[in-house]
Amino acid sequence: MSCQTLQLDLDNGLLWVRLNRPAQLNAFTVEMADELEATFRSASLDDAVRVIVVTGEGKAFCAGMDLSVSGNVFGLDETLDPTLAELDAGFEDRALIAGVRDTGGRVSLAIHECSKPVIAAINGAAVGVGATMTLAMDFRMASSAARIGFVFNKIGIVPEACSTWFLPRLVGLQQALEWSYTGDILKPEACLQAGLLRSVHEPDTLLADVEAFARRLVTHRSPAAIAMTRHMMRRNPALPDPRAAHLIESLAMLHASQGDGKEGVRAFLEKREPQFSASASRLPDFAEAWLA
Repeated sequence: MSCQTLQLDLDNGLLWVRLNRPAQLNAFTVEMADELEATFRSASLDDAVRVIVVTGEGKAFCAGMDLSVSGNVFGLDETLDPTLAELDAGFEDRALIAGVRDTGGRVSLAIHECSKPVIAAINGAAVGVGATMTLAMDFRMASSAARIGFVFNKIGIVPEACSTWFLPRLVGLQQALEWSYTGDILKPEACLQAGLLRSVHEPDTLLADVEAFARRLVTHRSPAAIAMTRHMMRRNPALPDPRAAHLIESLAMLHASQGDGKEGVRAFLEKREPQFSASASRLPDFAEAWLA
């Protein structure tokens, strides 16, 4: 797909998504939100894509929302005032999508619903939506020069991009509240200690380190099994008890054992690398219904 705010490069299964407004420190816009959402939804259905890495072009990852645009800088329609029930009922209504639904949240939901592993390579400043958009990703790997901030209260707004759901799950409620209340700019070491980051890297090795890690996740691994694992890990912890997870895992195992599972067992017994054929873009019928 052709993008104005992103640079997309597919390299042997690895889709590089580069936020590409370097002169503006990759500041977020409505157009960038639309392109990111479309990219993740398209990549989820593209079997040529095995893993996705998001980074920033130039010296920043994303400096937050572009506050220089005219009108409502968040792209919201101030003539609309739906109730919570009306917004829920009109979730796919074009006017509500464009005028009320948070742009960062649309991106985070597309990432959350994606069937491919997603890694943030945080190469520089990541503040506001530049920080919250990474929370829906599977891993955050940062340069030692990166700086991260949940700065919303400083400009009189609230956390977005589904971050009030993701951030407490990643770092705990107390830490999430402190970071959000203060809006402090955080160094990578503090984020690593709190569990927000997987790892911190030297600036000149970050992308190579991320690529090596990304390829380790998917090389000689079943794309379908990875897709189901990603969906189960993200959804099953919210189920009321382990019995509910057992039901889903049982059906997932039933279907996996009939496809790539057989090839995986054969490969193990024959002491060779497996040749998996099941597709991440065409999951079993029970999974499609469960994810709907």
